[in-house]
Amino acid sequence: MGSEDVKVLCFWASPFSIRVEWALKLKGVDYEYIEQDVFNKSTLLLELNPIHKKVPVLVHASKPILESFVILEYIDETWKQHPLLPQDPYQRAHDRFWANFAENKLLYASFIAMVATGDDTEKALNVARDSVEKIEQEIKGKKFFGGDNIGYLDIALGWISYWIPVYEEVGSMQILDPLRFPAINAWMTNFLNHPVIKDRLPPRDDMVAYFHTRKKIVSPTYHDLMKYL
Repeated sequence: MGSEDVKVLCFWASPFSIRVEWALKLKGVDYEYIEQDVFNKSTLLLELNPIHKKVPVLVHASKPILESFVILEYIDETWKQHPLLPQDPYQRAHDRFWANFAENKLLYASFIAMVATGDDTEKALNVARDSVEKIEQEIKGKKFFGGDNIGYLDIALGWISYWIPVYEEVGSMQILDPLRFPAINAWMTNFLNHPVIKDRLPPRDDMVAYFHTRKKIVSPTYHDLMKYL
């Protein structure tokens, strides 16, 4: 299937966008990448996603599919090679639960820890570390969450391996202590060294610079985010 059939509207520093690209690349699906300015939204983005007005958007056969987790499942159902979700219904439910857990707890907590100050930083760090501790139990004894191969949950949680270390550097903090979380750190190494993943990571220096800028912008009003902890 050629790139003219599949388009992806993305933002280069978005962990939600990149998981869609990782899935397509694992499947061997060619696609057209369309970069979006999420702070000055294009007419195309607003037309394709008038509800949330957010990236990513997958366009397949001229039809838009929205929300990264929904897109991942669509990709897995449309292109059968390299299955991502487990065949067993219980395992599929299990993977969806942990994907949502990491999104709703760890993603918010780690970002808030980066931009907050004082006691609020510690509160966010405690939530983030507690979340990592729970995820640590899920990866113990495994190379990937999907077993020997990268699966849905690896793609869904892949942002942890690259975004959180950037948050740690920008926020001068530590979440992913290798002594406390050896299994997840081993998984991170395996995940980032996979050829498909390694070939599609945003430049780290650009990421650090971008999130330093975001911290300066968000920090004065970070209290509005505390409700997400």
